[in-house]
Amino acid sequence: MPQKTMRDAINEALHQEMAADERVFVIGEDVAGGNGSDGTVGCAGGVFGVTAGLYDKFGPLRCVDTPISESAIVGAAAGAALSGMRPVAEIMFADFIGVCMDQIFNQMAKFRYMFGGKSRCPAVIRFASGAGFSAAAQHSQSMYQIMTAVPGLKVVVPSNAYDAKGLLLTAIRDDDPVLFFEPKALYQEACEVPDEPYTIPFGEAAMPREGDDVTVVAFGQMVGRAAAAIDGLEDQGITCDLIDPRTTSPLDADTILESVKATGRLVVVDESPPRCGLTADIAAMAADRAFHSLKAPIKQVCAPHTPVPFSPELEAAYVPSVQKIQAAILEVMR
Repeated sequence: MPQKTMRDAINEALHQEMAADERVFVIGEDVAGGNGSDGTVGCAGGVFGVTAGLYDKFGPLRCVDTPISESAIVGAAAGAALSGMRPVAEIMFADFIGVCMDQIFNQMAKFRYMFGGKSRCPAVIRFASGAGFSAAAQHSQSMYQIMTAVPGLKVVVPSNAYDAKGLLLTAIRDDDPVLFFEPKALYQEACEVPDEPYTIPFGEAAMPREGDDVTVVAFGQMVGRAAAAIDGLEDQGITCDLIDPRTTSPLDADTILESVKATGRLVVVDESPPRCGLTADIAAMAADRAFHSLKAPIKQVCAPHTPVPFSPELEAAYVPSVQKIQAAILEVMR
């Protein structure tokens, strides 16, 4: 099976679904543009190169370059979805979600409910998400924890190239609005990805590691760090379940709770700040529904409640490290 980066896997998913369904089109700022190149239309494919080649293959009506207006991009996608199209909108950085927040949480998320189920909004919005590039406080946030709180939206956070392709194909075919958060620190990370199309169901977690002592739940780029932390503790006789939810809404609560009931210990890892976040949400769920199985207090490993620093040294201290995850696992074992 060929090795592909997350960037290439997402690009392949877009090519395959646009070829299979003429209703699918991409829209966004610089999705066909020439950022960092000679300026020829279609030569770059977005600021991260994820949409490269789409313009040349499908043309300007299905690879729509827009002005710098996130509200216009998402508003156009919402209207197109209501009209029977399947748009895939790109917002360069997840941080810019505030500019189009009304279109997302007050319009797209509410259409099906307010129209009594008579309308559908099969739109996908892709975001480059998270820290790791020293891109400072306005270009390094995750934001999926905020959007998970909005009813009517489906929220996806892949942690590897294989999941990214399968989850994106599921998202494009879904009849509800899907927010697709791509950890930009993982764009160059590669793994085995099939050439043919495949889908991964929403609401079904993956378990990259299995063990008896601790349940570790991690999201996005934290999955890899959690795996490294768990592998580093094997020589101490500690084994862990590592759960990657893949989608935060819907959330595979059953898999998490079953594991917690078996291990009796829970560590939740996320690069988002702790207040009203996913670590707190999952910790509360476990305390509410698996309290009598717990052998130790639940540990949350996350970023501090502060904006993401620009300094590489401070950003490295801000994002949870392998060492911090290991320390949390050892603490619940004690």
